[in-house]
Order: sequence, then C-alpha cells, then structure tokens
Amino acid sequence: MLALAACGGSELRVADPRLVEAAGRGDDDRVRELLESGVDVDSRNAAGRTAVTAAAYGGHADVVRRLVRAGANVDLQDETRANALLATGETGDVDVLREVLRADPDLTRTNRFGGTALIPAADRGHVGVVRELLETEIDVDHVNDLGWTALLEAVILGDGGPAHREIVRLLVAAGADVRLADREGVTPLEHARRAGHSEIAAILAAADT
Repeated sequence: MLALAACGGSELRVADPRLVEAAGRGDDDRVRELLESGVDVDSRNAAGRTAVTAAAYGGHADVVRRLVRAGANVDLQDETRANALLATGETGDVDVLREVLRADPDLTRTNRFGGTALIPAADRGHVGVVRELLETEIDVDHVNDLGWTALLEAVILGDGGPAHREIVRLLVAAGADVRLADREGVTPLEHARRAGHSEIAAILAAADT
C-alpha cells in the first residue's frame, strides 16, 4: 500500500516498511531479498525514516554499505530530522560513518537542534567520529539553535575527561574559532574555567594567543 505524507516540507512515500524494519535489526539477507524483489531502497516507514537511517542507528555498517551501493539517498530526513549521517553523530559509530561518507552526504544537514553531525559527536565524546568528520568539508564553527558550536558543546556538555580533551584539541587544530562565544557572550575558555576543566582551559588559552 502506498501513502503520501509530508516531512520537512516535501512529499514523501510511506511504502512497505519491511525494508526499514529489516535494516534496523541488521538483517542483511532480508534487506538483499527485499531489494532484489523491487522494494524501493528509499522507502520510508510511517515516521519518515529510511532503511539506511535505521541501519545507521542500529550500527549495521554492512547493511548501510549494501543500501548505499543500491543507491540509497543518505540525506533523506525523518520526522525528527534525523538521517544516516546525523545518526552517527549521536551513536559514535565510525564504521557506519565511513560507509555513509562513501555516498557523499550533504554535510550541512542539521538535526532537530539545528546542529550538524559534528556537534552531537563533540558533546558526547565520540572522538573517532569527530576525527573523521574533520577530514571532510564540514563547518567546524557551525552554530546550532542553542547558539553553540561543536567546541562550545564539547566544553559545556563534556566531562572534561580524556575524550573531550582530545576533541577540543582536534577542533582547535581544525581551525575552530576559540573566541566564538555563546549567546550570553561566554567563550569556550570561560566555560572551561567555570567548570573546572583546567586541562581544556589550558588548550584553549594556548590557542587564544
């Protein structure tokens, strides 16, 4: 059965959610079978999620690979504005990210908070994903709807531990603007000092010279 719904201002197809379900549980054989039977690789479920996004959230790199090779559009976003690339910023799955990057995704797509994939990866301490994303043309200084950059989120939402210290180093090395403040005018360095993250503060102070 084919139905039409609106998502992100565009018309989309909600048809045969079996592919999305199989991809989400990592059933590569079933995904292959459905694709070979003619199921649209970009079919969505009732929430607008595609199979490739479901596979990305499930951490199934092999399924993501199959879907990408079958022509899946990794940029398609569901009702929550999630897509395959943005999913990796949340999950921290580097293997999945590498498969998604093979599809040349739109790096400017943003999640429900207005952030690129780099921002949740930075605040959650996903060092590997941050490192991979910084090898692309992603905007290191993108500001989300909260008024925060990846650097600000790594400092404000991070725990100051090894992962977040490394992420701050990576962002600074990639050219992040260490003076780009939040909406209250508080810089990453000031936030680090307030939080007692002395090692991060030292990294930022050294970069702000």
